[in-house]
This record gives sequence, structure tokens and C-alpha cells, in this order.
Amino acid sequence: MPDCYECLRRLIYQAADLATDDASLRQSAIKEAIKILDDEFSYSQVSIVIATKINKVVREMTHNPDPYRATKEREMTIARELYPELRSRYKEGLRGCLKLAAAANVIDFFREPGSIKEDIRKPVSFALDDSAQLETRLKEAGKVLYLADNAGELYFDLPLVKWMRRFVNVIYVVKPSPVQDDLTLEDLRMSGLEGEFGKVISTGIASPGIVFSLASAQFKQEFESADLIFAKGMGHYEALSELPPEGRFFYCLKAKCKPVASSLGVPINSYVAMLQ
Repeated sequence: MPDCYECLRRLIYQAADLATDDASLRQSAIKEAIKILDDEFSYSQVSIVIATKINKVVREMTHNPDPYRATKEREMTIARELYPELRSRYKEGLRGCLKLAAAANVIDFFREPGSIKEDIRKPVSFALDDSAQLETRLKEAGKVLYLADNAGELYFDLPLVKWMRRFVNVIYVVKPSPVQDDLTLEDLRMSGLEGEFGKVISTGIASPGIVFSLASAQFKQEFESADLIFAKGMGHYEALSELPPEGRFFYCLKAKCKPVASSLGVPINSYVAMLQ
């Protein structure tokens, strides 16, 4: 969709801008990234594959391994400060934990901190709500892979991970190294909460969502053998919705863009808790 092209183009300028103050380096990175975008963009290509290449070229050409570091730290601070207030608003059971986890999916590197703070405080109501099926599936499952999204969401994911762990073995999946504002192993360690999540692995690839062709053997093995894949955010939805629906993918996200919202059949900015 044209929206995806524009979004990827916006990503190029933002990433390059965050990566360096050197104008000539920035221009070279933008030029190279736009070439990738124009060569690769098509309606059959998944945008997260292109975004992965764009992020990689910007990191390499600007010699900055983590252009979104400051953005991510700001988002984590907002989330950490707002978490106690929001935790008390949602009930203890699965549905309350699910809504709490979904609330933090408003975090987005294209948004200003003020609008994130405002939106995260709004009550969550799901336009698609398969939470009852999720509860049934969790009580039958042996292993769940929980695919983490933005770094700030980890505080809001933890109650849900802990609730799930009462019934099932949960593996929390993060990125091995920085990409956009996604949660990495290092971010998790720095938060001091790594031990709270139980088993943690990485996807093996610094990509938004999952690019399966580049993911690690360990991740692929865990993915194949999991009874349920709990996927946070639009990047994971983009990746997994390309696969045949097996009734083991559970999406928890805010549909922040038109292409994702129309694919899900919900109004833009709706919250979704959907089994597929």
C-alpha cells in the first residue's frame, strides 16, 4: 500500500537524523536507504523486511549501532513512571493483564512523549476480543513463546507473563541487538527485571517483527515447538499473518496504521486481542 511506502520513507529520514549530526554522513545514509526502498518496495514484499535493511544500512553508514537509544530510554522512563498508576486500574485476571499489556502498545517512535502519555492512560477496550479462547488455550498448552515489542512495554508485559506462567512454560523473546525502539537483551538486563521473566531468548536478528529467513536456529526451533505464539505489536502481526493461520497465533496490539487496521477489519487505533 502507498501508506507503507511513505512510512518506510519517513523511517529513513528519522533514523538517519537520530543516528548522526554529521550532515554529509546523514545524506549518504539517506541516499543509500532510499535506493534500497525504491529497489525493493512492492505490494508483495513485507515492509518489515525492507525496514530491517534500511535500519542496517543507516547503522552501518553512520557508525551508530543504536540510533534510537535516546528515544528508547525516554519511552522506558515514561512507561516505568506510569506503570504503577495504570496497574491499579486493571484487574488481576487474564483479561486485566491482557488490557494492561495492550495499553503499552501505544508506545511508538513516530509519536511525541506527550501524546504517548495521554493515550496510554485511556481505558483499553478490544475491537476484537478472543481473550476467553486464549485462557482455554493457555490451560491446555505446554509452551508459549511471548514475542516482545517496544522496550517500554516490558513493565506492562510482566504481569501477563507471570499470570501465564501459573499454567504454562513461557519463553520471553526479545531482539539480540538494537533495531528501532524494540526491546533487546541489553535493555532487559538494564531494567533489572530480567530475572522476573523466567526464560528469555532472542530472535537472533535485529529486525522489527520477525524475518524468519534471518532468525536464529534456536528461535526457529522454539517457534516450531511452541503450542502458542503470543505476539505483541504490528511488526509481529505483519510477519506472522504471512504464514498460514494455525490457530496458535495470538495477536495483542494497537492497529496504529491503515494497512494493519484494514487487514484486521477494525477502525484505525483499535486494540486487538485475536487468535488466528
